[in-house]
Amino acid sequence: MSEKKDLPPAAIRALKEAEERRKKAEAEAKAMPKELGGRDGPDPARYGDWEKKGIAIDF
Repeated sequence: MSEKKDLPPAAIRALKEAEERRKKAEAEAKAMPKELGGRDGPDPARYGDWEKKGIAIDF
């Protein structure tokens, strides 16, 4: 906590706002329903893996 004392007030305020946004995003993610029948592993839109068991898929 002593690290934050060395920061200017604007930086402390920005860190507090970022923490609030992070908590809000986590709460929204928990509120989302779980996907049924979705892919296992990494998100294909993020990692560019558009196939499943060798068959190309499209959304």
